Amino acid sequence: MWARVARFEGDASSVDERVSRLRAMIDSGDFPAELAGSTLMVLVDRASGGMLGVTLFETEDAMRKGDEVMNRGQGRAGARSGVEFYEVPISTTI
Repeated sequence: MWARVARFEGDASSVDERVSRLRAMIDSGDFPAELAGSTLMVLVDRASGGMLGVTLFETEDAMRKGDEVMNRGQGRAGARSGVEFYEVPISTTI
């Protein structure tokens, strides 16, 4: 498994608005084919207004293709300040 982690900055007072925009996008179900089968988690720091978008993919190739399409997308979580990529050697429920 592979993870794309995008960091977003924004005003702490706008966290709920940004989360609402993300939920609306998710609820619309209108996703590019490159994101099919991926898992999205959004982490929020309400004190700073920072957000992390963690998208999990089955393969590195799927992650790279997903990254390309997400880079072309409209920002909904705030101003993106960075993107990192990780291999996920352990994923389990405890």
